[in-house]
Amino acid sequence: MGEFEKSPLGRVTVYSIQGCPHCVQAKATLGRLAVPVRDVDIGRHPELRARVKELTGRSTVPQIFFNGVHVGGNDDLQKLDAEELQRLVNLVKEEPLPADAPPLPDDDQSESTTGETDGASELSLLLRELILKLYSEHLSADGKSVDYKGMSANPAFQRYAELAIQLQRVELLSLSREEKLAFFINIYNALVIHGYLRLGAPTNMWQRYRFFNYVSYLIGGEVFTLQDIENGVLRGNSKGMAQLRRPFSKTDPRLQVALSDAEPLIHFALNCGAKGCPPIKTYTPQDIDSQLRTAAEAFLENDDACVVDSGKKEVRLSQIFKWYKADFGGTDEKLLKWIVEHMGDSPKKTSLQGVISDGKTKVSFLPYDWSSNSSH
Repeated sequence: MGEFEKSPLGRVTVYSIQGCPHCVQAKATLGRLAVPVRDVDIGRHPELRARVKELTGRSTVPQIFFNGVHVGGNDDLQKLDAEELQRLVNLVKEEPLPADAPPLPDDDQSESTTGETDGASELSLLLRELILKLYSEHLSADGKSVDYKGMSANPAFQRYAELAIQLQRVELLSLSREEKLAFFINIYNALVIHGYLRLGAPTNMWQRYRFFNYVSYLIGGEVFTLQDIENGVLRGNSKGMAQLRRPFSKTDPRLQVALSDAEPLIHFALNCGAKGCPPIKTYTPQDIDSQLRTAAEAFLENDDACVVDSGKKEVRLSQIFKWYKADFGGTDEKLLKWIVEHMGDSPKKTSLQGVISDGKTKVSFLPYDWSSNSSH
């Protein structure tokens, strides 16, 4: 027994973000191991994002290190056999941290990661941060379900609802393209959760159609539903799924707010439920394009987004690419080219390039998991 009474010499480092279910599950598992765990929120410390990517070769969170040993994400942690896990625990207990240990933030870093932004960006960030904090607090320990009932009874939710009323006063026409992107992505994601809280999660196709066409905020004096935000504003006033016409008519004042073109990268920033979260949950206008590229890269790392079968010369993709094929060039060939250009360097990218260069690639689409994450 004696050896275990000494306090551990090393630590486990987890890079995570708020509101990421896989991070919650990983931290719950690590919490049972009786070793020191240092959780680094790279949403709060974006300066560490590139460094973590360099160390791990991955764009998703969580990323977990036992001393200097990189284990991977939550899935990798859960798959470790008991013997290997024990070896890693002993490493942390008995060995000091190596000189090149995974980096921690400088403690004098200010909490705010945004530069000078106007009221609209500040408000959208604040709303999204607040709802993600609520979401994190009501996420089950396995990261798989949210207690929406408990969340709506939390006094902080009342504060959120009061803050959302301030959206009425936002001056939308003065926003730049970058500000619009960050503002409307943050608002869309917050509104989805707010809608779940008020109405419950939709459970069938008809309820989903109603949910996205009904749940709305009053922004700058105009009503914007989820459908209006996604297809009207962020996709440059394009027809959505099952829509016969564009969201905004020529005389609709909201048309002036729409972006001039569809922005394909928004599909990976809007409420992504993939196995690994992109290491960003709230978007800022300052470097929105690189944040969106990071989100796309993280999405494409997941096997529920893209699976390459070299033997069959087949690429299986998320339904998102089928529904919005027009945004990615409109043909299978252009779609595959877009995907290769937006993937991080990885064995998957190499095999995809191989399949494409052989020609005659078969493209099919994976079933989409619509199941809700509500615990009630």
